[in-house]
Amino acid sequence: MKSFFQLIARHRVLVSALFLMLFPFIMPYEALAINILIFGLFAMGFNLLFGYMGLLSFGHAAFLGIGSYLTGIGIVHYSMPWGAAILIGVIGAAIGGLLMGFLAIRTRGIYFSMVTLALGQIVFYIFYKAESLTGGENGLRGVRVDSFNILGIPVDFLNPLVKYYIILFFVVIAIWLISRILKSPLGAVMEAIRENEKRAASCGFDVTRTKLLVFVLSAAICGLAGSLRALHLSIVPIDSLHYLQSGQAIMMSILGGMGTFFGPFVGAAVMLYLEDVVTTFTKHWMAVIGFVFMFFVLFFPKGIWGTILSKLNLNLDSKS
Repeated sequence: MKSFFQLIARHRVLVSALFLMLFPFIMPYEALAINILIFGLFAMGFNLLFGYMGLLSFGHAAFLGIGSYLTGIGIVHYSMPWGAAILIGVIGAAIGGLLMGFLAIRTRGIYFSMVTLALGQIVFYIFYKAESLTGGENGLRGVRVDSFNILGIPVDFLNPLVKYYIILFFVVIAIWLISRILKSPLGAVMEAIRENEKRAASCGFDVTRTKLLVFVLSAAICGLAGSLRALHLSIVPIDSLHYLQSGQAIMMSILGGMGTFFGPFVGAAVMLYLEDVVTTFTKHWMAVIGFVFMFFVLFFPKGIWGTILSKLNLNLDSKS
């Protein structure tokens, strides 16, 4: 069994892609599968900073929102092709990550978290007040993707299953990028900084530059998730930038297993599936999700995926 999981770890991108190709047939309906796909990517992007660098950000909703809004603005106001609009959203989120990271990495611990929260709220206020572009509290509407052709084959983006696989294409690219980062020397430096920042600095690593680089990469991946969410919803709600979205990323990462490769996606799947089921029984679904989260934090502190790997005596490092 252990060798089987080690084989999966060696080919984790391929295995992840194959699993996600079958995923919509496991879920009750395609829209839920798409939401899990997008928020799984958001949580994985956040986990790159939180799980592997040990930096807890309360402002990552800013990058989800920047990606969503810039993609939406490009399509709605400037009639940009949706592919180019996604690129603008990712680049914009990366630039936002560069600016926020430059200010935030000068602090440590809870001060870092508070600075990211404050900066995230500033971004929220900027987009909220730019009503002519963003729609203000009503959000940005009309983010449409018209039918297009691939090799002469017509593609209907309004078809939920077709939409899922188009979004999956971008998600798999992002998963591959995350895997390459973690397997690179940068991944080793990230974990060294997480374990002992002073020792990493004494070994000659540029801690400040590494933190900033990872912050930007994390922001870009979260921005991609935001861009895909805008295309999925056809609108960009203002709550895309709300700090509660940052809280969701934290909960998904911890629930699945922070510092593991696929854990945040597992956390996103469990959390969103539970939300979908519980809301059919009670309007107090947030309380139920809160109790489930507390249960796992108290009794499974390594998260769902992290606990499975631990029980199988597999290392919870970048190869997990």
